[in-house]
Amino acid sequence: MDPGELDKRFTYHAPKGDQQERYIKLRSEMRRLAAMIVQLTPESREQALALTKLEECSMWANASIARRE
Repeated sequence: MDPGELDKRFTYHAPKGDQQERYIKLRSEMRRLAAMIVQLTPESREQALALTKLEECSMWANASIARRE
C-alpha cells in the first residue's frame, strides 16, 4: 500500500465545505433507520447485528466523505 493511502486512512480529516452538513444528514437518516429496526424487530442477536452493521455503514459513509474529497 502506498504511503498516500496510509495517510488517508490514518490521518484526521477536518471537515471542509459542506461536509459537516452531510455528516449530520447521514447520521440523522441512520438514526431514523436504527429506530425503525428497533421498533419492527424483536430484541435479539440478529437485531444487534443489524444495528452494528448500520453503525458500520454510517462510519464507512463518513469515511468516504472525509478521505476521498
